[in-house]
Amino acid sequence: MKVLVDTSVWSLALRRRAPAHPAVDELRRLVAHGRAAIVGPVRQELLSGIRDRAVFARLRDHLRAFPDEPITSADHERAADCFNLCRAKGIQGSNTDFLLCAVAERYRFPILTTDDDFLRYGRVLPLRFHALQK
Repeated sequence: MKVLVDTSVWSLALRRRAPAHPAVDELRRLVAHGRAAIVGPVRQELLSGIRDRAVFARLRDHLRAFPDEPITSADHERAADCFNLCRAKGIQGSNTDFLLCAVAERYRFPILTTDDDFLRYGRVLPLRFHALQK
């Protein structure tokens, strides 16, 4: 089964000077087994803000090895529903985060993240999380 990898983990893995992190080791295992999943909004977040065109091109080309999981109109509608459900419980989040929640729910993918916001969303939404292997 594939695992939907959040921006937080990709970002840690792609930084040159990031300290070792168990989520990065887990991402490497998922990649090695063809199980790492990405969506377009995560790709966009990773590529946004890169000033150096050569660095942008290298990262873009590296990420092209990972095809985007398709996102439908129903996913966007469910993401808005997730936003509303969480907001009603006092939990704020980004549109991208809720889109990840919706896509993960539809595909029944667990999420690999280092972002504690997802734990809060999981109190309201039917999320599953990928446990780090030891």
